[in-house]
Parts: sequence; structure tokens; C-alpha cells
Amino acid sequence: MEAISTLLYFLITIGILVSFHEFGHYTAARMCGVKVLRFAVGFGKPLLTLKSKSGTEWVIAAIPLGGYVKLLDGRDSEQQIAPEEQAIAFDTQPLWQRSFIVAAGPLANFLLAVILLAFIYINGVPQLPAQIQAPAEQTLAANLDMEKGDEILAWKSTGDDEFIPIVSWNDLRWRLLDAITAERGFSLELEAESGKRHVVEFKGDALPRLSPNTDPFARLGILPIPGKDADGQSTWFELQLGPIDSLIYAGERVWLITKVSTRMMIGLVTGETSLKQLSGPISIADMAGKSAQFGWQSFVSFLALLSISIGLLNLIPLPMLDGGQLMYDAWELVTGRRLSIELQAVFQRFGFILIIALTLFAVFNDLQRLFPSS
Repeated sequence: MEAISTLLYFLITIGILVSFHEFGHYTAARMCGVKVLRFAVGFGKPLLTLKSKSGTEWVIAAIPLGGYVKLLDGRDSEQQIAPEEQAIAFDTQPLWQRSFIVAAGPLANFLLAVILLAFIYINGVPQLPAQIQAPAEQTLAANLDMEKGDEILAWKSTGDDEFIPIVSWNDLRWRLLDAITAERGFSLELEAESGKRHVVEFKGDALPRLSPNTDPFARLGILPIPGKDADGQSTWFELQLGPIDSLIYAGERVWLITKVSTRMMIGLVTGETSLKQLSGPISIADMAGKSAQFGWQSFVSFLALLSISIGLLNLIPLPMLDGGQLMYDAWELVTGRRLSIELQAVFQRFGFILIIALTLFAVFNDLQRLFPSS
């Protein structure tokens, strides 16, 4: 029963994220006057096909692991375009419109993340206060005389002028990850259990580095009190914001998560991030199922995080991804001419091999997490 539930939530997750991504491409294409031949969720044999008045085929296919939008395009050797339809073909549009259509998919994923998080904050979500446990000896927090029960009220990155209020542990957690991945120092305004306030400063060069086997927050000495105070009373509270504040806070959160995720992706290339941190479809399915067990807010938060990841992944400048097409557009912008179809085909084959290799490595990581060696 649990396996069926996990599979169901995985299909829901992929269906929502892929559909929204492709709808971004579709909407941008229609805005630019380009004819859309097919909007497909999934690959392989069509299970359901509908045709709209505009001539677009809406398809749900058998393999629910992706999707695509097929545009009228004169560079597609399989298409025969009538002279009267040349003006609504993708390849005859100005460069900026073609780039906009390509970029609209990832942008839709970021927009979806903002909408999902804002929906959570409008309805209210349980949060832990940014109140810390007793820091372990020899950690940065212990060396700065931080103590059990200290509540972190505000944050200021090195070089900034003003402190930013910290509303919860989750808020603090992402700011800490931002500082660690950027190797940028920060200051914290604290309030001790006695009510006394003071400021501590963390130097950028002293911050721990991310690694797959250690907790950077534990090495900092900043960990939350786990849900109960000294008297055994719950410390959880509900964070609920108005519609405008929710959108602003969600937008800030998506920007923060995007920065952290981008640095970690770059770290895969530079070697600063371990390949062991790559996750594949098995881990995604497992996380989708587990997040749903903790309530709808947890599942929606997971959808938002994954939507950001999909948006970023598609912007990587690899052939077969949106970022690869944007790289071709950048070449056209600089040189004034398009990359030949033949050369694009060579890059496509290379990109396909690389993506398959990364996917297999991610699945291998998934299996190692499920079946760790003794």
C-alpha cells in the first residue's frame, strides 16, 4: 500500500511540474503568435488525445517522465509548412521572441514555486522559532559564547547596512545555507533567555563547507530546539501572512533557494559539491511520498523546491535542455548567424549521452541510499 501511495504522489508531482513547465512554453508561443502543434505530458504511446480549435493536439502519453511542446518550425525536417503559415512558424520569429519562448518554461517553474509557497503562507504553516540548542564545544557558536535558549531575532550579511528580521528556524536555515555556499560572513542579533540582546559576527573564511556526510549547522553549532521548551511545552507556532506579504516573502524565499541551488550545481562542475548529492527519480518518488505523509503543507513545499530545481536544471547550457537552446541563441546574438542544424545534431547526441550518464549516476545514488552497505 505504501509503494502504491509513493507511486501515486510521484506521478502527481511529475504531472504538475512538467505540465506547468510546458505550459510556460505554450503560453509564450501563443503570445508571440507561433502555432503550437502539440502539447504533450509524458512520452511514448498517446493514451488520450484532444484537439483544440487552434489546431493544437493535447496529449497524455504512456510514460509520465517528462513532456514537450511541439511548435510549427521550418527547421524540423519532418514538417512541411505552407507559405501562408510561414509567419506563424517558430524559426521565422525574431531572436528575442524565440529566446523568450524557450526561457518561459523554466520561468514558469520559478513562478509556480512562488505561487505554491505564497499559498502555504496565506493558509498558515507550522514553524519552529529560531531558538538554538546548547552549541557543542569547539563550534563557532560556542566560541562566540552563544548559549542554549538564545533566540535569533535578526540577520545581516557582511557588507550590508541593515539587519533583516528572522521569522522562524526555516528562514534562518536557508540564510545560513546561502552564507555557507557563498562563503560570506554574517552577523546575528540574539536575545538570551534573560532578555538581554547582543550581536555576534561569523567570519566568512571560518564557515564550514558543505559535504554529503556532515551537517553544516552542527559544525556551526546552530541547531534548533526540537519542538519543546524546558517545561515540555510545544514551541511550534503558525506562520500566517496576508496575500501581499505572502507573495513578497515567497518571492524572497525562491530567490534565496535559487542562489543556494545554483552554487551547489556549479560546485558539481568545480568539484566543490559531491556527486553523491545527486538524486534521481527513486529519491524524488520517495520524498514525494514521505512529504505527503506530513500533511499538505509539507507536500506543497516539496513541490515548490522541486519546481525550482527543475527550472534551474533546464537552464543548464546543455543540448536537449532549454539552456542549450539559449546557448545557441547567444551564439546567434554575438555572431549574427544561426548554428547549423548539422552542428546542433552533433551537440544533441553529446548532450543526450551526458544526460543519460548523469541520470544513471543519480539512480545509482538512489539505490545506495535505499540499500546502504553494512
